[in-house]
Amino acid sequence: MSKQGSSFKDVLQNVFATSAILIAFIIAYILFVTVMGAPVNFEGGNPKGQPLEGNYLGIIYKGGMIVPLLMTCVLVLIIFIFERTITLARAKGKGRLNTFVSQLQGLLGEDKIEEALEACDSQKGSLANVMKAGLARYRDLQKDKDLEKDQKILSIQKSFEEATALELPMLSKNMVIFSTLASISVLIGLIGTVLGMIRAFAALAQAGAPDALALATGISEALVNTAFGITGSTLAIIAFNYFSSTIDSYTFKIDEAGFSLTQNFAASLKNK
Repeated sequence: MSKQGSSFKDVLQNVFATSAILIAFIIAYILFVTVMGAPVNFEGGNPKGQPLEGNYLGIIYKGGMIVPLLMTCVLVLIIFIFERTITLARAKGKGRLNTFVSQLQGLLGEDKIEEALEACDSQKGSLANVMKAGLARYRDLQKDKDLEKDQKILSIQKSFEEATALELPMLSKNMVIFSTLASISVLIGLIGTVLGMIRAFAALAQAGAPDALALATGISEALVNTAFGITGSTLAIIAFNYFSSTIDSYTFKIDEAGFSLTQNFAASLKNK
């Protein structure tokens, strides 16, 4: 993958991220107004009144205008869980990585470079791309009679580093969105909670008998936003940890395969 192609993919990824957030907000707002705010969810068919007993859609609607923002966070999280799952599945390539690495080690032990390159073409994925770059350099260095042994080893290590540097950004792309959602979901929920409590205390502070409806609305707003914020943050943390461990596993396999190829090349030079 060239640097120019990588830059173009970065632009597409940024456009995708921005579009996903906007689309998620529009969907969240429409659901909030038309589904949760539907008259059938409330007593007397009035969204300004109390939700029907046991009607969770009406209860969520009473969370106020902060709820669409929290719903947006959850929808964005779902979108990028799918995006990361698809991207990492492509990065993995076909078959099991352990089997692929073992196959390459066996082929390298028999000095079957062309067969190893064909295996990379069949496997595809990030590990195969890195190994293919290293194997191509391995083949060229075997024919090079001018460079010293140490220079050849450094050259093949550099080819691995360059290929890895092109692949790793794709693996970790958009991971910052999960960590950001884990933080802002709680903060947005806290804002909604504070606004709800302000409304509740304002109802209690009114002269004469407290407005029971306003009090209930304020408490509902506070609890709904708290629940949404905690839920979004929890899911984001789980997703971040899962994908981080998956990426670390891929990176380890890349390092393992690269080290194996470098050691094999160094051993072949000593035998000459």
